[in-house]
Amino acid sequence: MGQSLVPPGGGDDDNILPVDLKAALEERYLAYALSTIMHRALPDVRDGLKPVHRRIVYAMSEMGLRPNSAFRKCAKIVGEVMGNFHPHGDQAIYDALARLAQDFSQRYPLVNGQGNFGNIDGDSPAAMRYTESKMTEVAELLLEGIDQDAVDFRDTYDESNKEPEVLPGAFPNLLANGATGIAVGMATSIPSHNVHEICDAALHLIKDRDAPVEKLVEFIEGPDFPTGGIIIESRESILEAYKTGRGGFRVRAKWEIEDLGRGGYQIIVTEIPYQVQKSRLIEKIAELLIARKLPLLEDIRDESAEDIRVVLIPKSRTVDASLLMESLFRLTELESRFPLNMNVLSKGRVPRVMSLRDVLVEWLDHRQEVLVRRSRHRLAAIDRRLEILGGYLIAYLNIDEVIRIIREEDEPKPALMARFALTDLQAESILNMRLRSLRKLEEFEIRTEFDGLTKEKADIEALLASETKQWQVVSHEISDLKKRYAKATDLGRRRTQFADAPVADVEAIQQAMIEKEPITVVVSEKGWIRALKGHIADVSSLQFKEGDKLKLAFPAQTTDRILLFTTGGKAYTLGGDKLPGGRGHGEPVRIMVDMENDQDILTAFVHDPARKLLVSSAAGNGFIVPETDVVANTRKGKQVMNVAMPDEAKLVVPVSGDHIAVVGENRKMLVFPLIQIPEMGRGKGVRLQRYKDGGISDAKFFAIADGLTWEDSAGRTFTKTKDELIEWLGDRATAGRTVPKGFPRSGRFAG
Repeated sequence: MGQSLVPPGGGDDDNILPVDLKAALEERYLAYALSTIMHRALPDVRDGLKPVHRRIVYAMSEMGLRPNSAFRKCAKIVGEVMGNFHPHGDQAIYDALARLAQDFSQRYPLVNGQGNFGNIDGDSPAAMRYTESKMTEVAELLLEGIDQDAVDFRDTYDESNKEPEVLPGAFPNLLANGATGIAVGMATSIPSHNVHEICDAALHLIKDRDAPVEKLVEFIEGPDFPTGGIIIESRESILEAYKTGRGGFRVRAKWEIEDLGRGGYQIIVTEIPYQVQKSRLIEKIAELLIARKLPLLEDIRDESAEDIRVVLIPKSRTVDASLLMESLFRLTELESRFPLNMNVLSKGRVPRVMSLRDVLVEWLDHRQEVLVRRSRHRLAAIDRRLEILGGYLIAYLNIDEVIRIIREEDEPKPALMARFALTDLQAESILNMRLRSLRKLEEFEIRTEFDGLTKEKADIEALLASETKQWQVVSHEISDLKKRYAKATDLGRRRTQFADAPVADVEAIQQAMIEKEPITVVVSEKGWIRALKGHIADVSSLQFKEGDKLKLAFPAQTTDRILLFTTGGKAYTLGGDKLPGGRGHGEPVRIMVDMENDQDILTAFVHDPARKLLVSSAAGNGFIVPETDVVANTRKGKQVMNVAMPDEAKLVVPVSGDHIAVVGENRKMLVFPLIQIPEMGRGKGVRLQRYKDGGISDAKFFAIADGLTWEDSAGRTFTKTKDELIEWLGDRATAGRTVPKGFPRSGRFAG
């Protein structure tokens, strides 16, 4: 009991080897990474299977669970897989098995399941003791020729058995069913495709080995997902993805309008994107509805049974259905992107990202190799049988002598071999013959079989000698497969459609995601902003922080975008729905956008995309900019006017009419045509009016035919007609004349 554990060699240090930690870690981590890549996460390009799936299919084949046989409990199958081939957890194996049976996960299921195998809502399958399964015809195709030396076998983990390194793969499983997996330092993501289309592309590749991907995508238009949906990716993008093996596909739910009569309607979603859980999707839409992020949607109902039927009820019959759906596509998984990363094991050994053409070529080469190996196996079987038949013929012709030798000789085998010059196999076959076959052993039958096999042997030898003939056979097999899974069949019909994404009005979609409510935007002198509910005419009673006061207030809607201009010539955009509420003093704008400390808010107003603005600096430089060009989508804002200290942006005036009146701080006014001011997206601008000292005070656009009006501080309105303005009319950048009589002392047109 008290025996202590001592290291070998009696406890001295002779058996302890110093190992460099970095080298040891690299070696061990590399071994782990390789095992994950090779034996767990990446599929083989030839049969499209990962080891766990290959072992499940092979184990079911060994158990005799053919498509026409009875079902067996999944627990039994999982036990066989785990005990014989796959030394991992039973739940992991069962999850893989269940997925192979789900018609919403696999485009062409490999397992025919009986019982609850989960559903598209994300519910788990029943326990393996309750469910039963067997192989489908697709799995049978993958195994075709497995017992005819079509592929190499290796020892299983405990060396008590053999398992195939790859399946013969008469079905293009990698592209047909796709694959996803995360290894170490690499991942794979391949969508499913239509077998009819894969066969067409493969047949074309057999005819023209150098066909480019551009030609192959004429046959394989794009993925064909088990759950249907609509791919809205452009043809150029799809081609690029298939060329490089990397890319992605935007998939949208399929929907239709159901007329309820009297102008009412509801939207029915009948197909959702691949690998999106329906229940989770509906929960997300319901959450957005409660959060008032979907103002166009009234309610959502799930009326699905076997088929998907999700009902979306619009707020009113006037709601534009496509606008409602566009807002849902933006916010929910009704539109999702399936990535393409064709990272697979080439020749079963080397992980690499392959193009569509590479994948098809490797599958075709594998099919040719399988054909050659099966043919050689058959040839060996024919040779063996011909040898036996030759022995039978000799025995038939000398039956009495053969019987005598067997009856009288102590060692009949060597005697037979010596007497009739038989081989060991022939003598053994004669001795193993049953008495009842003596009656049947007719020379005619033997010769008929002999001649038939001799002809078959000649055919096989001709096939093995000619690569052209081999490709003809492969081509014939693929044509048969195409007929079996043609688009005319229920399983073979294309489920995923293609469409161009509708060119949607981004502004309209943005608004469709926000509840439209009236607000009053209030900005203080020190740069605090808030949005009061409703349109408030009298803002004189508003409270501000000590030392702060009202700068400007204007009515808006929550769906509006608010533009802010700073003295540094920068423009910022804020969403009306994102502004802080009216309780308290609001928040400083500097928290919401990245505004420099030495700059102040010049003005703020509701964005009108149809409008143009005059931007002017204090020194009197200015230019016209379309309002759409100043919208900034980030916190950083957009530099519109280039100004350097001490100059700063001073005026932002909406453009109208055909002339502009500019007033300087020196109380001189200049009127000139609008066309003399350039339009640009950003810059310093041109000189509007020349000053000896001081700068610009105000500017106003007007139509010359209507005359120039202004208000004085007492609220009286003055108008100067076109003729009366003659002395102030001039060219841009001139000094102008002293303002007319009655012009406000403030130097501004609004008194």
